[in-house]
Amino acid sequence: MSMNNPEDSKLVTLATSTLVRSGAQQAAALRDNTGRTYVAINVTSPSLNLDAFEAVLTVALASGITGIESVVATGSQPANSKAIKDFAPTATIFFIDSNGTESAL
Repeated sequence: MSMNNPEDSKLVTLATSTLVRSGAQQAAALRDNTGRTYVAINVTSPSLNLDAFEAVLTVALASGITGIESVVATGSQPANSKAIKDFAPTATIFFIDSNGTESAL
């Protein structure tokens, strides 16, 4: 599977710019089923560890989403794509590595 939706390119831009701006290890951008977008980075503290997929899903759920169309992650690959798939089995999930190579997850 590859990115066929031009809106996914916007998610790549959002995730990449968030990664650069934050200096985090990972960033993810999510588009819900109404077209709203959310971004987040991985969170690491003594009592809380979220990869970028978990963090962006948390932000989106806190905003009341009811579905997900697509999620894109950049930086080091987040481990928990299952968090997205459990909530939205039909969502497309992509990872873009530091060379710009795209992988469907």
